[in-house]
Amino acid sequence: MSYINENFLDLQESYLFSTIAKKVEEFTKKHPEKKIIKLGIGDVTRPIVPTVVEAMKKAADEMGKKETFRGYGPEQGYDFLREKIVEFDYKKRGIDIQKDEIFVSDGAKCDTGNIGEIFSTNNTVAITDPVYPVYLDTNIMAGRKNIIYIPATSENKFVPDLPKEKVDMIYLCFPNNPTGTVLTKDQLKVWVDYARNNKSVILFDSAYEAFITEENVPHSIYEIEGAKEVAIEFRSFSKTAGFTGVRCAYTVVPKELKGYTKDGKEVELNKLWNRRQCTKFNGVPYLTQKAAEAMYTEKGMEEIKENIQYYLENARIIREGLQEAGFTVYGGVNAPYIWLKVPKGHTSWSFFDELLENAGVVGTPGVGFGEHGEGYFRLTAFGSRENTIEAIQRIILDSRK
Repeated sequence: MSYINENFLDLQESYLFSTIAKKVEEFTKKHPEKKIIKLGIGDVTRPIVPTVVEAMKKAADEMGKKETFRGYGPEQGYDFLREKIVEFDYKKRGIDIQKDEIFVSDGAKCDTGNIGEIFSTNNTVAITDPVYPVYLDTNIMAGRKNIIYIPATSENKFVPDLPKEKVDMIYLCFPNNPTGTVLTKDQLKVWVDYARNNKSVILFDSAYEAFITEENVPHSIYEIEGAKEVAIEFRSFSKTAGFTGVRCAYTVVPKELKGYTKDGKEVELNKLWNRRQCTKFNGVPYLTQKAAEAMYTEKGMEEIKENIQYYLENARIIREGLQEAGFTVYGGVNAPYIWLKVPKGHTSWSFFDELLENAGVVGTPGVGFGEHGEGYFRLTAFGSRENTIEAIQRIILDSRK
């Protein structure tokens, strides 16, 4: 008899975005004449920039020649990309990160899910609520039972309070998905100090750091003193460079960061993650890594910045349009997400249904991100300018009926 991992039975029946896709598909079948504008899933719409495309083409040509063909690459990533990451993402911000502390991967979603493999299932895990579903679901899949939820709502200005009990693992995502809100350096320092005092590990998802516009908002948790002793950082090229279909990201595991055996022996988490990757991951394709490297050229950075500004302008259009229509709105300044309070009399899902039915606009119900997301709704700024403007006009018209 083949027994299953019964932890999967503790998950919700389907993944949030699968449920949304099914609802949209059913609506489209009934109303094929209606144009649906999707501002739900955070997928990009702008093409990959020319400099990056050219690098990818050149790499493809290399793979077609005997003298430049490459097979398996290093599981940790090619040095040419890791060195650029060190130079541009960390040294330029005064942060001392070494090349062998960086692990290139095929996505932050994968890494934030897989990182739990190097930690005990007996650990107590703190997750902010609302939250990106992958953090919670992968811990449930692993069989972790000690999970506590830390509300991040308008009542505490989306700044999660420290847990009242000691926790071992802490998931933080800032700029935040789904709320689009941020922590200042002082607010993040509170969490770093807590982790240092309790020998906890912070799993810090900074996938949206390129969208930060305000000065006192940290781009990396390692801008905070002592963070290398307690934090793993996840970065992604998906939204920064439009790599959602190309797949490239990286995770930073500092050598100062330690975990502990049952008898209290210190173990470098860098070594454990390296061992895991060497066993279960064959590395990111050479073509993809050459494309990522091109992001760090002067021309590449200029082109990518234009795309980011495009999405931030979409965020401004959504935010200000909704505010003028009377909605209470958060986010959209340092992140590509807008978090709005649904009108009175609505739940997150009933507002989803109304927008789909009356306005033909798809967003994401806040309750899909956790109990404290109920009563809220997420829109993304990753649509085209034309669709973004039309979607907001439709929402405004529906709100006035």
